[in-house]
Amino acid sequence: MEIPENIWQQAQKLRETIERHNYYYYVLDEPIVLDAEFDQLFLELQQLEQHYPELITPESPTQRVGGAPLKEFSQVVHRTPMLSLSNAFEGAEVVSFDRRVCQGLEVGGIEYAVEPKFDGLAVSLCYENGLLVTGATRGDGFTGEDVTLNLRTIKSIPLHFPDGLKGATSLEVRGEVVMLKADFERLNQCQRDRGEKEFMNPRNAAAGSLRQLDPAITASRRLTFFAYGVGTYAGSDVPCNKHSQMMDHLASLHFMVAKERRVVSGAAGLMAYYHEIGTIRERLPYDIDGVVYKVNDLAEQERLGSVSRAPRFALAHKFPAQEAVTELLGINVQVGRTGALTPVARLEPVLVGGVTVTNATLHNEDEIGRKDVMIGDHVVVRRAGDVIPEVVAVVMQRRPSTARNFIMPDHCPVCGARAVRLPGEAATRCTGGLFCPAQRKQALLHFVSRRAMDIEGLGDKLVEQLVDHAIVKTPADIYKLDMTLLSSLDRMAKKSADNVVKAIEKSKDTTLARFIYALGIRNVGETTAKELAYYFGNLEQLMTADEEHLRQVPDIGPVVAQSIINFFSEMHNREVIEKLRATGVHWQEGVSTKRTKTIGGRVSDKTFVLTGALPSLSREEIKERIELAGGKVTGSVSKKTDYVIAGDGPGSKYDKAIELGITILDEARLLQLLQDSGAP
Repeated sequence: MEIPENIWQQAQKLRETIERHNYYYYVLDEPIVLDAEFDQLFLELQQLEQHYPELITPESPTQRVGGAPLKEFSQVVHRTPMLSLSNAFEGAEVVSFDRRVCQGLEVGGIEYAVEPKFDGLAVSLCYENGLLVTGATRGDGFTGEDVTLNLRTIKSIPLHFPDGLKGATSLEVRGEVVMLKADFERLNQCQRDRGEKEFMNPRNAAAGSLRQLDPAITASRRLTFFAYGVGTYAGSDVPCNKHSQMMDHLASLHFMVAKERRVVSGAAGLMAYYHEIGTIRERLPYDIDGVVYKVNDLAEQERLGSVSRAPRFALAHKFPAQEAVTELLGINVQVGRTGALTPVARLEPVLVGGVTVTNATLHNEDEIGRKDVMIGDHVVVRRAGDVIPEVVAVVMQRRPSTARNFIMPDHCPVCGARAVRLPGEAATRCTGGLFCPAQRKQALLHFVSRRAMDIEGLGDKLVEQLVDHAIVKTPADIYKLDMTLLSSLDRMAKKSADNVVKAIEKSKDTTLARFIYALGIRNVGETTAKELAYYFGNLEQLMTADEEHLRQVPDIGPVVAQSIINFFSEMHNREVIEKLRATGVHWQEGVSTKRTKTIGGRVSDKTFVLTGALPSLSREEIKERIELAGGKVTGSVSKKTDYVIAGDGPGSKYDKAIELGITILDEARLLQLLQDSGAP
């Protein structure tokens, strides 16, 4: 058949591209495309050569197994070639594989050994009389690099077999060197701490770590070896009937093997296993990119044999790629419920994990800088399970000259309020907490919560309705709600609506501490709100306080002080506060204590624990009075506890206090203690 010129050119271009990627992947350990892209190129060349057999040459990448070995290492010739596996991406290809195997063996059904396909670096370990003598990478399949010294540093590789289990006089074990997910995260954290380049994924980290010229570096990187088969062997103790028996034998020699390995029958068994592993893929401690099917009977494997590059008795069934490369068209900024500004990559649509992805998170400004992401870059996008897609790396070799930097906005893109980044925080945040539409639901739920304004009945579902129907836009709008409006909403009977209206009215009579906490100021929790109320006594003084003044309040540092200043400097927040006061929200003013730590004596700096029901005061009231007197209330009894306040029906805290000899007070004795300390 005469081959058209354009087909010759297409094949030649594919060969050159594949060989270039092989060089970057196998020799430099710096892949410039993802596995899925490489697989697609390889498949295109295979299909061309199948259609035009005259294109096939001994130098074609389809006739090779891997890449050339590194020159820095001495070479090891494998006793038998370490072949690659043919790939399948669709269920129909698996059915075809099973049919070919059955036809080749002239049988009606086949038993298969199945296991996860590790995403690491294939190696061969050679043992003589139970001792490890050489270890090599796969290399080009025929010759690999001698990395024995590095492999000896991997603790999951036996250096010798246990007594009584020496088995073969000669045994070649084949498997994969991987980096567990937890170890990968640990390594990249170390890289970040040192200001060094991070690894893109565990596979690259494992390959780069194993092929170090200094074994000490390899030893520091926590690599793991999983055995997946046997090459050559000599001796009577090695099971030679089934692959599954071989794997059990390797486990008995103290090799790590996949716990998820199985034996199944036929194409249906293969597909069931594929789906089973797919559901637990994210929970596995190591990365996999598919599953491997092997005819279990070793004699049948021998009968089926191999083609030049891959065995006929095995198949790798790949999962949809979790990573893909695409162009970053722009960066938008989203505002979260807490006011955090999150940069989001706008992408050229790309298929990742079976889903078309058009957006991916960039987390924050620091992450963009650390990964050196620029608009216009080609980036690696990762999607694992239901996790939000993220940009994990930039393909630097493909950066265009037109790429430009991203600048985080200094104003909220939703409400226009100032956006600030406080020292020690990764996120830039909107300061318009009370009026920013993006934060509306979160701000309202916090405002009505029990420890804030305590408006019972205004829960998630009701607040969601009020916001979605644009009935409530700021906390001040809550005090405009009436029976008619509330009872018209879904799942709101008249009785429920009446209870909410009464709770709203009751909440108008509050304390300054509760009101400050209800505002939702960044870094101002319940305790800090109380300190501010005790110190300033009225809201106006707090709203106009500068940093120096704020830092005189106990436990308030520069970050909290700046959060308070930022909040009150936003005029829209002040307007909402004025509207709240206009609706009748009030508290007792002018009770500033300017409290430091001098209240004195018997309560200041003491630790209290409450247990049981007190006769006249609620726990919240007791807690406020203790804290006002300079004490602290905790939830558990320990040797550091000074007093336990016990009411009716005390629990295990009471028993613990007796055991530790801690003073126990009832309500009357507590009130006397507070009075003696001069507490209000």
